[in-house]
Amino acid sequence: MGSPIKKIVIAGGGTSGWCMAMALSQQLGSLLDITLIESSEIGTVGVGEATFPTICTFHRMHGIDEQEFLAATAGSIKLGISFENWTRKGDRYIHPFGQTGNSTWLGDFYHFWLAAKTHGYQGKLEDFCFELQAAKHHKFAVTDNPQLNYAYHFDASRYARFLRGLSEKKGVKKIEGKITEVKQNADTGFIEAVVLESGECIDGDFFIDCTGFRGVLIEETLKTGYEDWGHWLRNDSAVALQTEFSGDLPPYTRAIAHDSGWQWKIPLQHRQGTGHVYSSAYISDEDARTTLLKHLDGEIRAELRLLKFKTGRRNKTWVKNCVAIGLASGFVEPLESTSIHLIQIGITRLLQLFPLGGCNEALANRYNDQLRTEYERIRDFIVLHYKATERDDTAYWRDCRDMAIPDSLASKIELFREAGMVSPCPDDIFRANSWLHVMLGQGIEPRSYHHFPHLMGKEQMFANLETLKTKIAHAVEKLPAHGDFLKVYCPMEDMAI
Repeated sequence: MGSPIKKIVIAGGGTSGWCMAMALSQQLGSLLDITLIESSEIGTVGVGEATFPTICTFHRMHGIDEQEFLAATAGSIKLGISFENWTRKGDRYIHPFGQTGNSTWLGDFYHFWLAAKTHGYQGKLEDFCFELQAAKHHKFAVTDNPQLNYAYHFDASRYARFLRGLSEKKGVKKIEGKITEVKQNADTGFIEAVVLESGECIDGDFFIDCTGFRGVLIEETLKTGYEDWGHWLRNDSAVALQTEFSGDLPPYTRAIAHDSGWQWKIPLQHRQGTGHVYSSAYISDEDARTTLLKHLDGEIRAELRLLKFKTGRRNKTWVKNCVAIGLASGFVEPLESTSIHLIQIGITRLLQLFPLGGCNEALANRYNDQLRTEYERIRDFIVLHYKATERDDTAYWRDCRDMAIPDSLASKIELFREAGMVSPCPDDIFRANSWLHVMLGQGIEPRSYHHFPHLMGKEQMFANLETLKTKIAHAVEKLPAHGDFLKVYCPMEDMAI
């Protein structure tokens, strides 16, 4: 057991650094002295503007007021993701965040739908998901019965500023500076201090690396190593910009497949964020830029940025007295908006295991196991989108379709194809509903299903489905337009962008 932990040094700001500072100060601030080092010379990636519903739980855990947060970040609501051109050109499906239908302990609702289809039922599975129907009609409200499951879109730079304000109110000290040296204990290898370009030395008991892809502490200093997933996730680049946006505000992210990658479109209250994620092995940076510029909805309002990345994860995210959070710990890719989830689940796990009494190997091993599992399950779900394509119009899509995939993913696809079963792990971020909509949306059809729905007759089965479909349609009809909801609930603050 090491020495008790009192002084925390967070290396790096942005979303990961200030999220860490906020959570630590909210939960353990009275026990810790927290310093965050941030350099204005070092830019943040800052394009992670779409999220997953787990962020709502994270915010509630730390006492963040939803209306205040959305107003401060020009935020909007996200009920799911619209995938366009992924199965074939012209195809579209939505991965919704809510449940589909009413399930029983014997099996999930979609078995009723599959059984009804064998009797000639014409209704679509999407008819039975409240979130999906609200998304399609561009509607939203905070309701209790029925309740919508949702996430957010927001301005990442504003989010970091918002979190900084909360952190500093709780006593977090911010130091401006660029880290030029990391001092380690000669015997243990533990980090003892970081030295800034100014010569100032900041010592600490525990260090949190939020320095992005470089991993100044976890990799450049502690040399933990990196597991490269580029053979499964081929994209290694992105060009991003911001455009003007007007008209009806959709409560979902758009993911539009192009010839050698895909484009995101994220609507905020004051603009749209967009970018083209691609593989440099199949398209040049210049051609990727041209592709993005051909598919814009409004005038450009911020300069195009080029980002380079390597998908994968650190071999360990907790080494000695250092934990990596965010991009310093790994990167899957932005397709299902999991980057901020990985930041926040990393923070949550760390708070649960926080070594106030001193660092030890057992805590570090437990943390590393948890984060490894989290990354790998997300990886499999993202790989599914590329593997389950019928596109053969470019080398990029042919190679994605034909690639070997992790055994853990192959077994899930086989189970669904042969038996219509979806069986995510109990603590998987992507529940059965997510796997179901993506696999069906991309053309994986089950050859069989659980026959328990046939316990009821055809007429009863059809009547139950139509009742549920009508109930959802009526609930959607009562909702206000998404844009109208935002104007009343959380109008954007007038602050510098």
